[in-house]
Amino acid sequence: MKAYQDQESIEKAYSLAKTVYGNFGINTDKAVRAALDLPISIHCWQGDDVTGFEGAGGLSGGGILATGNYPGRARNGDELRQDADFVFSLIPGKKRFNLHMLYAEPKEEKVPRDLLEPEHFGKWMVWSKKKKIPLDFNPSFFSHPMAGSGYTLSSADPKVRAFWIRHAAASRKIAAAFGVNQGSPSVNDIWVPDGSKDMPADRLSPRLRLRDALDEILAVKLDPKTITDAVESKLFGIGSEAYVAGSHEFYLGYAATKKIHLCLDMGHFHPTETIADKISSTLLFVPGLLIHFSRGLRWDSDHVAIFSDDTREVCREIARQKCFGRINIALDFFDASINRIAAWTIGYRSIRKALLEAILEPVKLLTDAEKAGRNHERLGLMEEFKTLPFAAVWDKLCLDAKVPVGTDWLGKINEYEQAVLSKR
Repeated sequence: MKAYQDQESIEKAYSLAKTVYGNFGINTDKAVRAALDLPISIHCWQGDDVTGFEGAGGLSGGGILATGNYPGRARNGDELRQDADFVFSLIPGKKRFNLHMLYAEPKEEKVPRDLLEPEHFGKWMVWSKKKKIPLDFNPSFFSHPMAGSGYTLSSADPKVRAFWIRHAAASRKIAAAFGVNQGSPSVNDIWVPDGSKDMPADRLSPRLRLRDALDEILAVKLDPKTITDAVESKLFGIGSEAYVAGSHEFYLGYAATKKIHLCLDMGHFHPTETIADKISSTLLFVPGLLIHFSRGLRWDSDHVAIFSDDTREVCREIARQKCFGRINIALDFFDASINRIAAWTIGYRSIRKALLEAILEPVKLLTDAEKAGRNHERLGLMEEFKTLPFAAVWDKLCLDAKVPVGTDWLGKINEYEQAVLSKR
C-alpha cells in the first residue's frame, strides 16, 4: 500500500490547520500534547477471544460471546505480550494494559481462581515494568463450572457465592500488587454476569445477596495509592435477556454509597441509549468513572470501538466538563472475525482521535453564546466546528508520536500477519 503522506505534506497541512484553530483561540500544539498524555487502557482479551490460559476451548457463560475464527489467535502469555508489543508500535500516546484473572500464568499445572496470588502474574509485572505500561485488572466471573447457573456473587447457593467472594478478594489483592509494582493505582473493575434468561419472580433477593457479597469483598481496606475499585453494570446479556442483578441503578447507588468508581460501558445500555449525558450527573455523586469504550450493535455489546458519533460525544463531554482527572479510559471489545491486531489498533486509534478532536473544540465560544442566550449561535458554531481541519492535526499527532500516519499501519499489520500470525 502506498504511503499515506510524506512528512513535508503533513507539516504543511498542519501549519494551515494551526492557523485556522488559532483564529478560534485554540493552541493546537498544546492540544496534541494534552491528547497524547491521556492514558488509554488496552484490554488483553481482544488478543485471544477472551479464552485465557486455563485450558478452556473458548469463552463460555457470562452473557457474552466471541464470534469468528480468524487465524492467529494468541495461545499463551508470550504470544499475547508479543502481539501487544507490536500493537504499541502502531498507536500513539500513553498506554495501560488491562488483564482478566483468567490470564494468570502459574508455574504449577493449575491454580483455582479463588487461590490465585500476585506471583501468578509475575511475568506480566516484569513486562509491565520493562515497558513502563501500568496494568489494570478484572476478576473473571465466567467460563467456569461455578458460573454454570448464571449466578455468581448473587447466587442462592452459599458455596457458589463464597467461591466467587474469595475470587474477587484475590483479584483485589493482585491489583494492589500491580499498583505497588508500577507506582500508581491499578483499576480493579468488578463485573458479574448474574441474571435470568426469562422473567424472574423475585428480582430483589439476588440484589440483596450481591450487595452483601460486595460489602464483604470491599470490607478489606487496601491502600488507594495501589488500587482503584470500580463496579460495572449491564442491561442484558446472552442468556440473561430478561434480568441482570447488577443493573445500572444498582451500581450507581452502590458506588455513590460506598464512594467507589462507577464503570459506564458504552455497550451495556439500551441499544439507543448513550452514556454522554450520564457523565456530569454521575460525577456529582461518585468519586470517579471508568469508561469502557465499546460499540453495541443489536444484542451484542462488544463490537470494535470506532470514531462514531457516540464515541465523539462521550469524549466531548469529558473535555467540556474538564474531568479527565476523574475518569479512567479503557477499551472493552472482542471480535474474532477479523485480524485481532487490527481490531486493537482501530479501536485505540479511534478513541485517541476522538479525544484529540474533543480537546480541540473551541468550547469557550459555545459556552459564551449559551450564557448570553444566543442558542442559535451555539448550534451554528457546533455545526461549523465539525468541519475544522481536524484530520491535519491528527496526522501531526501520529507523526510526533512516531507511529504510522493515516492508513500506513495497515501495511505493517499485513506484514506481521504473514511473518507471525500465519505460523500459529
